[in-house]
Amino acid sequence: MKEVKIGIIGFGTVGAGVVSCLIENGDVISRRTGVKLILSRIADIDVDTDRKVNVPKEILTTDAMKLIDEVDVVVELVGGTNKAKEFILAALKKGKPVVTANKALLAEHGEEIFAAAEKSKADIYYEASVCGGIPIIKALKEGLVSNKIQKIVGIMNGTCNYILTRMERERIGFDEVLKEAQKLGYAEANPSFDIDGIDTAHKTAILASLAYGEWFGMKPIHVQGIRGISLCDINFAAELGYRLKLLGIIKQEHDDVEIRVHPTLIPMKSMLANISDVFNGVMVKGSPVGETLFYGRGAGRDATASAVVADLVDVALNLKFGSHRRVPAFTIGRQFRQILPMNEIMSRYYMRIQVIDRPGVVAKISTVIGNRGISISSLRQLEGQSADNVSLLIMTHLAKKQSLNDAISEMEKLDCVKNKVTLIHVEDI
Repeated sequence: MKEVKIGIIGFGTVGAGVVSCLIENGDVISRRTGVKLILSRIADIDVDTDRKVNVPKEILTTDAMKLIDEVDVVVELVGGTNKAKEFILAALKKGKPVVTANKALLAEHGEEIFAAAEKSKADIYYEASVCGGIPIIKALKEGLVSNKIQKIVGIMNGTCNYILTRMERERIGFDEVLKEAQKLGYAEANPSFDIDGIDTAHKTAILASLAYGEWFGMKPIHVQGIRGISLCDINFAAELGYRLKLLGIIKQEHDDVEIRVHPTLIPMKSMLANISDVFNGVMVKGSPVGETLFYGRGAGRDATASAVVADLVDVALNLKFGSHRRVPAFTIGRQFRQILPMNEIMSRYYMRIQVIDRPGVVAKISTVIGNRGISISSLRQLEGQSADNVSLLIMTHLAKKQSLNDAISEMEKLDCVKNKVTLIHVEDI
């Protein structure tokens, strides 16, 4: 039986999960694959803290570079974009296969990382970088390899999905739910990475690059998080038959590509709308396959460890049969004309306008919207509110974002409009 020596750099939560999986399921993996994954080395700056997994002390080290020299496969679980990049490039330079869960590094430096892998003819696998235990990377690289990808829409951050689920289900405000999420460990002490959409944007960048054959980086991605989402908009959306989700959206319109992350209203009857709590879901539409949906736990020790070990098995099989780069980690091949600027995006929209309830107000608002070439799908003025602060809810047909921005700028100058206008994208999934 082929034995493959594994070295893990980073012995935190995920690293401990990978070690636990290898110890508990190593025999099952060997029987199924004909390769034996040997946990040879673990490197971390802290080798003394008890991780609640039983490993021989002699395999622990603080010298990651020495680990790279001694093992067959390097697993990078350090996180961040500095030391992790250094370790990965060092391993690839030596021709060592790499498995990583580092979404930030790949999103921001993917072009350099994969160029290094191509130069050294070494494998690099990264299933755990997007949506934890959901095999979306493998699906795009292998299962859907015969398809032209038309659209990818995903709930890719469990923290945000948990917060939005609780807000809708229990009618609790954003700040209160966030505090509870932090107490439960679903949100970090500094939650910006999640709630401001950065984590989702990293994952969206990776999926978009796989789908369209070019490393986009983060610069062209429109990113808006859920900070400040109002409970009243969640409630109003529900009355209209929609549910609010933070989505990563990748879409090809003619020869152009949209890449964006923002809160979005989707029909309650859709499958994505019914993915709740900390779970993730990614819908991929391709030709000829049509729509496919991938669902599961998008983060956490065990789900991420499952994806890392699956990648290790692929690498080990490549080593056993001498088939390095059998499935390329990434293939350059531009399949689009340009990335559409956000203001050029065509979408439906939800608008909430707080107005003074007096004759002619609705006509004024409708005129401003109509003069910008925007067609109204539905308009509803809510009853039972204060006459000097009434909610006017408008759903539009497809319209250009720039037209909406111009209309809103004009509306907010009207003396009958009380506050800033709320604007939320609508996707009819």
